[in-house]
Amino acid sequence: MANNVQAIRFKQWLPEWDDFEFDPAQHRRKPEEHILLFSMPAVQLRALSGVYRRTRDNEGGEGLQRLHDPKRSAAIRDFVRFGHPYSGLPVAARDESSAAMRKPGWLPTAIVVNILTEGDRRRGRKVAASDLVSVNCDGDSRAELTLPYSDRLEQWMPTELEPFEVIDGQHRLWAFDEALKDGTLPGDFELPVVAFTGLDVGWQAYLFWSINVSPKRINPSHAFDLFPLLRSAEWLETLSDLRIYRQARAQELTEILYTQPESPFHNRINMLGESSRTAPPGAGVTQAGWVQAITTSFLATGSGRSANGLFAADISAARGPLPWSRPQQAAFLIELWNSIKSAILDRPAEWVEQLIRPQGQDSLDPNPIPAFTGGRTMLNQEQGVRGVLAVANEVFFGLAQIEPDLFEFDTRIQAGGATAPEDVSVALSELAGSELHARIAQFGSTIASFDWRSADAPGLDEGQRLLKRAFRGSSGYVALREQLYRHLAEGPNWLAEISGHALSRLA
Repeated sequence: MANNVQAIRFKQWLPEWDDFEFDPAQHRRKPEEHILLFSMPAVQLRALSGVYRRTRDNEGGEGLQRLHDPKRSAAIRDFVRFGHPYSGLPVAARDESSAAMRKPGWLPTAIVVNILTEGDRRRGRKVAASDLVSVNCDGDSRAELTLPYSDRLEQWMPTELEPFEVIDGQHRLWAFDEALKDGTLPGDFELPVVAFTGLDVGWQAYLFWSINVSPKRINPSHAFDLFPLLRSAEWLETLSDLRIYRQARAQELTEILYTQPESPFHNRINMLGESSRTAPPGAGVTQAGWVQAITTSFLATGSGRSANGLFAADISAARGPLPWSRPQQAAFLIELWNSIKSAILDRPAEWVEQLIRPQGQDSLDPNPIPAFTGGRTMLNQEQGVRGVLAVANEVFFGLAQIEPDLFEFDTRIQAGGATAPEDVSVALSELAGSELHARIAQFGSTIASFDWRSADAPGLDEGQRLLKRAFRGSSGYVALREQLYRHLAEGPNWLAEISGHALSRLA
């Protein structure tokens, strides 16, 4: 007995498409103007579907699909069972303590298939007449598919070719293979299907390319901007070795730097990774740049080649990590950057004068703020932000080991829950009244006197410009850190001592 499936029939065709050159000899015969949309249990869709894999020989290539990657299908299978981010955890970390991270593993994107017709052949083979799927139209918007067998959950086998060929979605569909055998996923899990009928191979190749190659991935800053909607409180209450936790925390700290009125980066971070033409004024660094910089500095774990992050690693085996809440961490970063900004505005260094008044030129606007927020200062570029945060983290982690009492002060902030702007303001006032505040000011004053002009700044001689260019790229971050430590080594004794140790490690 046959099985019938109800489908929506919709038209995607423009009159001008009729003028295209449809050439059956080039595998591009004229397609059907209507496409079908329906749902089908995974076990049934899998039984009906084959894949026309890409192969090559001396006469050219055939087929479309890449080789099946079992690991990718296994990752999709885990995603369906556990959702994100639980499915991305190592198996050893999937226990009761992380169970709250489980989410629905929806697969709402359609599997795209072609329904083979009586005349379609693939490498000399075709669908047996008894296995063909017939499509009967019922008006303009509805259709009924008649399948070659009746049981929706039967793992049916075709006589020759399968009547469906997968154009896109093979890894999603094949993810159910092992899961159906061991019972970890039910066979009646339904998948959406978009089906063409008798689509020639040339058009399938075009469609496969359009789906898999043409779309542009969203930029990392846009993805990080979705974190507040993706994460749950449990993500932020745990700070483990897992990178996703640290990125979630870094994203929250970045958002506070952007939204907190006391922050020198208030409304001045490119949160969506827009082009310089549409980014907010003075926003030289993207959200992704900030998240990366904080993740690899203050939230580093100290394992392997990673630095000891002041907010994440144990200060010592006896003391463990700092007991600071999120508002206190955010307040520290805000005060760190405010100290640099204040030093530039209150006691402009020689490089600031040269930047705003190159070669002694008079300026109608002697305001030194462009040295902090302008387009030709590394303090408003990713390399500068990463450099400052990297050395600040190591300097204050070293200070916490030498004088741990500096980092312990009473707070009125209740730990846990969402971080409110009022809590950050309280943490800033508490930090301002602590002995640690004076050390932050010394750090800010010393590092602000480093020449932060970028390579395209006016007034640089050729040697200075070459040095600035050496700070670009991945190797440039190490070079910049080394130069910053050499500069900080000329500061107050405590700063010189810690910077000297850092330099010896880099040597």
